[in-house]
Amino acid sequence: MDLRPLDETTSVTPQLDPADMAVLAADGVTAIICNRPDAEVPPSHQAGAMQAAAEAAGLSFTFNPIAMPNLTLDAVEEQADAIAGAEGRVVAYCASGTRSAVLWALAMAGQRPTQDILAATRNAGYALDGLAPQIDQLAGQA
Repeated sequence: MDLRPLDETTSVTPQLDPADMAVLAADGVTAIICNRPDAEVPPSHQAGAMQAAAEAAGLSFTFNPIAMPNLTLDAVEEQADAIAGAEGRVVAYCASGTRSAVLWALAMAGQRPTQDILAATRNAGYALDGLAPQIDQLAGQA
Protein backbone atom coordinates (compact mmCIF):
# COMPACT_ATOMS: atom_id res chain seq x y z
CA MET A 1 0.00 0.00 0.00
CA ASP A 2 1.09 3.50 -0.80
CA LEU A 3 -0.95 5.64 1.60
CA ARG A 4 -0.50 9.34 0.96
CA PRO A 5 -1.93 11.57 3.71
CA LEU A 6 -3.79 14.72 2.66
CA ASP A 7 -4.72 15.81 6.15
CA GLU A 8 -4.98 14.37 9.65
CA THR A 9 -7.87 12.05 8.72
CA THR A 10 -7.80 11.42 4.96
CA SER A 11 -5.28 9.57 2.82
CA VAL A 12 -5.38 8.53 -0.81
CA THR A 13 -3.74 5.55 -2.46
CA PRO A 14 -3.54 3.64 -5.70
CA GLN A 15 -5.67 0.51 -6.07
CA LEU A 16 -6.10 -1.50 -2.89
CA ASP A 17 -6.37 -5.28 -2.63
CA PRO A 18 -9.13 -6.99 -0.65
CA ALA A 19 -6.46 -8.28 1.77
CA ASP A 20 -5.47 -4.68 2.57
CA MET A 21 -8.74 -4.05 4.40
CA ALA A 22 -7.79 -5.96 7.55
CA VAL A 23 -4.41 -4.21 7.64
CA LEU A 24 -6.06 -0.80 7.29
CA ALA A 25 -8.59 -1.60 10.01
CA ALA A 26 -5.80 -2.71 12.35
CA ASP A 27 -4.06 0.60 11.61
CA GLY A 28 -7.08 2.64 12.74
CA VAL A 29 -8.77 3.35 9.43
CA THR A 30 -12.57 3.27 9.70
CA ALA A 31 -13.78 4.15 6.20
CA ILE A 32 -12.86 3.27 2.61
CA ILE A 33 -13.95 5.26 -0.45
CA CYS A 34 -13.62 3.63 -3.85
CA ASN A 35 -13.34 6.15 -6.69
CA ARG A 36 -12.51 3.55 -9.34
CA PRO A 37 -15.21 2.33 -11.76
CA ASP A 38 -15.73 -1.42 -11.92
CA ALA A 39 -14.97 -1.41 -15.66
CA GLU A 40 -11.32 -0.64 -14.87
CA VAL A 41 -10.61 -3.65 -12.66
CA PRO A 42 -11.05 -7.43 -12.68
CA PRO A 43 -13.99 -8.94 -10.75
CA SER A 44 -11.71 -9.65 -7.76
CA HIS A 45 -11.22 -5.89 -7.27
CA GLN A 46 -14.64 -4.56 -8.25
CA ALA A 47 -16.69 -2.63 -5.73
CA GLY A 48 -18.74 -5.60 -4.53
CA ALA A 49 -15.66 -7.64 -3.65
CA MET A 50 -13.90 -4.66 -2.10
CA GLN A 51 -16.98 -3.74 -0.06
CA ALA A 52 -17.33 -7.30 1.23
CA ALA A 53 -13.67 -7.31 2.30
CA ALA A 54 -13.98 -3.87 3.90
CA GLU A 55 -17.13 -4.75 5.83
CA ALA A 56 -15.61 -8.08 6.94
CA ALA A 57 -12.79 -6.00 8.45
CA GLY A 58 -15.27 -3.67 10.17
CA LEU A 59 -14.80 -0.76 7.76
CA SER A 60 -17.50 1.34 6.16
CA PHE A 61 -17.36 1.45 2.35
CA THR A 62 -18.51 4.11 -0.10
CA PHE A 63 -18.54 3.47 -3.85
CA ASN A 64 -18.15 6.84 -5.60
CA PRO A 65 -16.67 5.97 -9.01
CA ILE A 66 -15.55 8.65 -11.41
CA ALA A 67 -14.06 8.44 -14.86
CA MET A 68 -12.35 11.62 -15.95
CA PRO A 69 -13.42 13.94 -17.47
CA ASN A 70 -16.91 13.07 -16.21
CA LEU A 71 -16.48 14.55 -12.75
CA THR A 72 -19.74 15.92 -11.36
CA LEU A 73 -20.67 18.09 -8.42
CA ASP A 74 -22.71 15.15 -7.11
CA ALA A 75 -19.51 13.06 -6.95
CA VAL A 76 -17.72 15.85 -5.07
CA GLU A 77 -20.61 16.12 -2.61
CA GLU A 78 -20.71 12.34 -2.11
CA GLN A 79 -16.98 12.36 -1.38
CA ALA A 80 -17.37 15.24 1.09
CA ASP A 81 -20.27 13.46 2.82
CA ALA A 82 -18.32 10.19 3.08
CA ILE A 83 -15.34 11.97 4.61
CA ALA A 84 -17.46 14.06 6.99
CA GLY A 85 -19.53 11.03 8.02
CA ALA A 86 -16.56 8.84 8.86
CA GLU A 87 -15.91 8.10 12.51
CA GLY A 88 -12.15 8.04 12.06
CA ARG A 89 -9.49 7.86 9.41
CA VAL A 90 -10.48 7.58 5.76
CA VAL A 91 -8.65 6.03 2.81
CA ALA A 92 -9.85 6.83 -0.71
CA TYR A 93 -8.48 4.94 -3.68
CA CYS A 94 -8.52 4.78 -7.47
CA ALA A 95 -5.94 3.65 -10.05
CA SER A 96 -3.16 6.03 -8.97
CA GLY A 97 -4.76 8.09 -6.20
CA THR A 98 -5.11 11.13 -8.46
CA ARG A 99 -8.90 11.02 -8.85
CA SER A 100 -9.26 10.54 -5.11
CA ALA A 101 -6.96 13.53 -4.49
CA VAL A 102 -8.95 15.66 -6.95
CA LEU A 103 -12.22 14.76 -5.23
CA TRP A 104 -10.73 15.53 -1.80
CA ALA A 105 -9.40 18.89 -3.02
CA LEU A 106 -12.77 19.91 -4.43
CA ALA A 107 -14.60 18.58 -1.35
CA MET A 108 -12.42 20.77 0.88
CA ALA A 109 -13.32 23.95 -1.05
CA GLY A 110 -14.64 26.53 1.37
CA GLN A 111 -13.39 24.58 4.39
CA ARG A 112 -9.70 25.37 3.92
CA PRO A 113 -7.78 28.00 1.98
CA THR A 114 -7.20 26.98 -1.63
CA GLN A 115 -3.41 27.22 -1.29
CA ASP A 116 -3.48 24.92 1.76
CA ILE A 117 -5.52 22.36 -0.19
CA LEU A 118 -3.11 22.47 -3.12
CA ALA A 119 -0.07 22.29 -0.83
CA ALA A 120 -1.52 19.13 0.75
CA THR A 121 -2.04 17.46 -2.61
CA ARG A 122 1.46 18.50 -3.77
CA ASN A 123 2.97 17.08 -0.58
CA ALA A 124 1.18 13.81 -1.31
CA GLY A 125 2.65 13.71 -4.81
CA TYR A 126 -0.28 15.11 -6.77
CA ALA A 127 0.35 18.47 -8.46
CA LEU A 128 -3.18 19.80 -8.85
CA ASP A 129 -2.48 23.53 -9.05
CA GLY A 130 -4.66 23.75 -12.16
CA LEU A 131 -7.68 23.11 -9.92
CA ALA A 132 -7.32 26.45 -8.12
CA PRO A 133 -10.07 28.21 -10.14
CA GLN A 134 -12.53 25.34 -9.56
CA ILE A 135 -11.70 25.21 -5.85
CA ASP A 136 -12.16 28.98 -5.58
CA GLN A 137 -15.47 28.77 -7.45
CA LEU A 138 -16.77 26.01 -5.19
CA ALA A 139 -15.59 27.92 -2.13
CA GLY A 140 -17.58 30.94 -3.27
CA GLN A 141 -20.70 28.78 -3.49
CA ALA A 142 -20.21 27.24 -0.05
